[in-house]
Amino acid sequence: MNETLQIACPHCHSLNRVPADRLADQPNCGRCQGPLFDAKPVDLDAASFARHVERSDLPVLVDFWAPWCGPCKMMAPQFEQAARMLEPRVRLAKLNTEAEQGLAARYGIRSIPTMILFYGGREVARQSGAMGAQDIVRWAAAQLPR
Repeated sequence: MNETLQIACPHCHSLNRVPADRLADQPNCGRCQGPLFDAKPVDLDAASFARHVERSDLPVLVDFWAPWCGPCKMMAPQFEQAARMLEPRVRLAKLNTEAEQGLAARYGIRSIPTMILFYGGREVARQSGAMGAQDIVRWAAAQLPR
């Protein structure tokens, strides 16, 4: 029997059920018909954060950043490149700590950029500081359960 995963749409944030062995088949959202994976990080706010991080069955790597942060700007294209390499195994997301100060405080973000890898709604690993795409991919893959 094939495992079915619950995955949040990066466009409308609706939850979708997708057979695990069909993730690589470019599934679309049942609600908005947009692609569930488009190889780029999804922008999260407080409302969509819960759907993607707490209710989705995929691991989610969240980049906590701010628009005024130089290292954050430097890492942004690297994080986007890492999304192309990690999807559909891992969802990459960005959370603006200026706009979502409550979530930044909830997760104790003290420096940015900080990446937190969530799995099953829980924090699994955390890394602060700008990284290159290959390093992001390597770090995230090493943290995931086998």
